Amino acid sequence: MKKRHPEYQYLDLVRDTLENGEKQVDAGTGVKTYSVFGRQIRFDLSHGLPLLTTKKVYWNGVLHELYWFLSGQSNIKYLVDNNVHIWDDYPYKIYKEKVAKGKEPELTKETFIEKIAKSAAFAKKHGELRHIYGELWRRWPAEGKRTVDQLGWVIEELRKDPDAHNTIVTAWNPHYLYSMAKPGEGVRFPICHNLYQVNVKHGKVCLQLYQRSADIFLGVPFNIASYALLTMIIAKILGREPGEFVHTFGDLHVYENHRAQAKEQLARKPRPFPKVKFTKSFKTLDSFRPGFVELVDYDPHPPIKAELAVVGGYNEKLHRAKKKTKR
Repeated sequence: MKKRHPEYQYLDLVRDTLENGEKQVDAGTGVKTYSVFGRQIRFDLSHGLPLLTTKKVYWNGVLHELYWFLSGQSNIKYLVDNNVHIWDDYPYKIYKEKVAKGKEPELTKETFIEKIAKSAAFAKKHGELRHIYGELWRRWPAEGKRTVDQLGWVIEELRKDPDAHNTIVTAWNPHYLYSMAKPGEGVRFPICHNLYQVNVKHGKVCLQLYQRSADIFLGVPFNIASYALLTMIIAKILGREPGEFVHTFGDLHVYENHRAQAKEQLARKPRPFPKVKFTKSFKTLDSFRPGFVELVDYDPHPPIKAELAVVGGYNEKLHRAKKKTKR
């Protein structure tokens, strides 16, 4: 009997979310979603990279965004310089808030991004997204201005002890989240894929991601490909083969304005997954470069466009600190 294509796991999640999702509303923007809770899919990476084929996924974005994380960066200038614009909306949203307060001149989004590309000083001032993935993976802020390289530690721990059960990287730092943060220190971007564990089983490197909030149509295809590739990179550094990528979801949702596109995707049949070829050898995180990765035999259906919803994260009405009243 012919084995079912592993991409149907994703398509089943899309169908489940469309059919069974509960209608919810984002408190900050009023944007509507349809949401289910607690799901899991898994991919055997010996069968290829799970880069979805029922719509074309932006591979250049996947590759450069992952390198942005791996190299500990948190300024969008690297992405802009590599023609990756999936993060543009978040610093521009912060900039517009400053414009509304009279602190900065009004700029269109296009001009804002042009200035990020052309001016290192402008990028340093307005392109930084503090306390997000790259910073938290590679330079977690600790006491006394010390930083912790979580991912670097995970790799070295597995070199010394392949049977380790403690090799976890987290991006969930309550010190900077929502009303738990001090005034002015709250993260403006919602940390969505917030924890992963690396494990060696049968000599192969496996990785499980916990994603607390997941946009099934736009975000999840990126997340699947990114963390599967991360598993492969860690395996390469450790001199091992990649095993399974396991993707565990908390709140899984489809945006109201993505429903038609999701249904269009469900009508398509998956094609064979592509392969990843490493063109150069590397033994450390810091020696890895995006140019070392070659995508082979990717033959997807055409892309399906949908608007990104800039929602979640810090909400001033909900999360600003309350003034203490005198007794």
